[in-house]
Amino acid sequence: MSTVITKVVPFGDYETWVRIEQPDMPVDGALPLIVLHGGPGMAHNYVRNIGELANAGRTVILYDQLGCGNSTHLPDAPSEFWTPQLFVDEFENLVEQLGLTAYHLLGQSWGGMLGAEIATRRPAALRSLEICNSPASMELWAHAAAELRSHLPAEVQHALTAHEQAGTITDPEYIAAAEVFYEHHVCTVVPTPQDFRESEDQMEAEPTVYHTMNGPNEFHVVGTLRDWSIIDRLGSIEVPTLVVAGENDEATPATWRPFVDGIWGCTSWVFPDASHCVHLERPGEFRAVIGEFLAQHDSPAAHVREHTAH
Repeated sequence: MSTVITKVVPFGDYETWVRIEQPDMPVDGALPLIVLHGGPGMAHNYVRNIGELANAGRTVILYDQLGCGNSTHLPDAPSEFWTPQLFVDEFENLVEQLGLTAYHLLGQSWGGMLGAEIATRRPAALRSLEICNSPASMELWAHAAAELRSHLPAEVQHALTAHEQAGTITDPEYIAAAEVFYEHHVCTVVPTPQDFRESEDQMEAEPTVYHTMNGPNEFHVVGTLRDWSIIDRLGSIEVPTLVVAGENDEATPATWRPFVDGIWGCTSWVFPDASHCVHLERPGEFRAVIGEFLAQHDSPAAHVREHTAH
């Protein structure tokens, strides 16, 4: 069992909303896990079930990144305001405000991209990194999306392309066609989990961050992140890293393979018959894999040994 505490922490002139799930019976030496949600701008709700790792004795910290969910919204902020560095700064502020001296970091989708950005800064308190369903560059992501789209029914492909070219991406036909892609490669659970719907509804009600940084949907990336890549900086990551993906994930192996190749000692785990939201499709198995990896790297001594060997 666990106890949930929510609070807000100041971030300059803004506020970051935080959800802390604390185990009623903490395991000695189990370091807290910070979870980074995706989007950008999808809010924490759809990754909330990762907090159930607290039932195994570990504190789990989730938060809504600036611009979405319960944190400060800034719908009038210019596009240049929304940068990866902004969210790195928000994370570092959160760690300082919570007084964390050691932690693990898990990011899902955009959260994994952000997690990698944070890890390249080599924060002293970071003990391990879990990159879940994330690309190492948006160019690779776009290529993967195009490949996956080419396997959709012909009428779906036609609807997507026609409306993108015409600029009518709010047309119901386009939205319905996009949903076909989502059902195959984003979340295969039927009906769609309530947690996912909550994040999606919040993003649609206030899409500033998602539309500015990403674009209208997962596969039509025209936002400020379209040229983002971390591939040439992966050698800076020195903590034990696990990459997780689904067999039918929109984050295909081509998108996440650079993490495995570029981060020393990085390992990967692919869940069969799963897509982008593995944590919702196979929650028990997902938490078991993550929990085992975290436990292996709770010890500072083990952390030092691995880096000495490096």
